[in-house]
Amino acid sequence: MSPPRRALIAVTSAHATLNVFDSKETTGLFISEALHPYRVLTAAGFEVDFASELGTYTPDWLSQQPDFLHGEDLAIWQDTGSEFRRKLDGMPKAADVADGAKYGLFYASAGHAALIDYPTATNLQRIAAQVWAAGGVVASVCHGPALFANVVDPATGEPLIKGKRITGFTTEAEITMKVMDDLRGLHLEMVDEVAARLGAKYERAQGIWDDFHIVDGRLVSGQNPQSATSTAKAAVEVFEKL
Repeated sequence: MSPPRRALIAVTSAHATLNVFDSKETTGLFISEALHPYRVLTAAGFEVDFASELGTYTPDWLSQQPDFLHGEDLAIWQDTGSEFRRKLDGMPKAADVADGAKYGLFYASAGHAALIDYPTATNLQRIAAQVWAAGGVVASVCHGPALFANVVDPATGEPLIKGKRITGFTTEAEITMKVMDDLRGLHLEMVDEVAARLGAKYERAQGIWDDFHIVDGRLVSGQNPQSATSTAKAAVEVFEKL
């Protein structure tokens, strides 16, 4: 039996003030990293829900700038009555999602804030593990792999990403954005460091802003905000073959 045609997009509940390109700004959910997979998944006929560890979110400052949010995406974001905003603004705590197996696809959206709460987001991690154990697709983008810091494959007892190829936001990009000192000050683990610690193989595109994703079986990951759509499309393609 195929997994349910239903998807959960995980959202960070964390926020912090970080130095980004020499400007102190608020990090939180990178909007397009939730909106783009939402649009891809709904267009593919999925029922899509959101959840965060605390049932809350803070929009990332950078993600609201014209380079990242414009046109139809901007209109959807600004329309608080849009289905996307209603679901996002009214999302439950992950603890209230009792059965992750009701989802056939899990997608971890991100933003720098994901580095803060995803590693200890036990209920989001539980849901991801339940989707995986039920034969579904687990996907992430940008800083989303921070969630895998403590996601275990129930079948093996090993880290879900152990021995697998993944990608995510590059440390080079953190340095380019001049945010690294603040991240280190918060004692946060970068995506490539999570991969190395857990025995995964981290790969990246040559360019830090290139659209790039990796498919390794039922695990799909994207490098940056520019990859959110292609990562979601790849996740749907994997789902269709299950």
